[in-house]
Amino acid sequence: MSRFYEAGPLAKVGINLFYGYGYNFYRQENQLRADDQRVRQMACSLLGRARAGLDEAEARYRRDNIAPPTRANPFPDAAIVANAQALERLGREVGALEGQIRHQPVPENDRMTQRYRSEAGTLAALAEKDAVLVGQAELLRSMLEGAEAEAILAGRREIEVGIAAITVTLRERQTFLL
Repeated sequence: MSRFYEAGPLAKVGINLFYGYGYNFYRQENQLRADDQRVRQMACSLLGRARAGLDEAEARYRRDNIAPPTRANPFPDAAIVANAQALERLGREVGALEGQIRHQPVPENDRMTQRYRSEAGTLAALAEKDAVLVGQAELLRSMLEGAEAEAILAGRREIEVGIAAITVTLRERQTFLL
């Protein structure tokens, strides 16, 4: 019979993995911590898709509207360049949000944190904030992914409001952990 079917040694390895190294997959706190990481990864993925949509729209806008320089007209129209730069700036802002979400802290699992705060309660409250974050990221993605540059420029104020709302949600999340 193979060693894989011997319950005794396998159970000892499992116990060492689950408890010996201080990690237990079945504790609610560990599941909530994993959920928090997964939800933040989902928000980053949505914002990455929004950023890709902005980058694609900007590239198409530049390709379609900025003519090659000629001797008679060596510089492109200033309004077209300003629009292209606005699209580029929006893309950078969305990318910065993605980086901020990716590097958001989670509560530490040390004795001082355990003394002053319930880890499971804290992680559950963070899950609520992260759910709002994912909803905001999805709304922004739906506005930007596959959209034409002209539509993005027409709705630029609403996109900026969305970016500001995500920033506020991130600040609330950070403040909650302090």
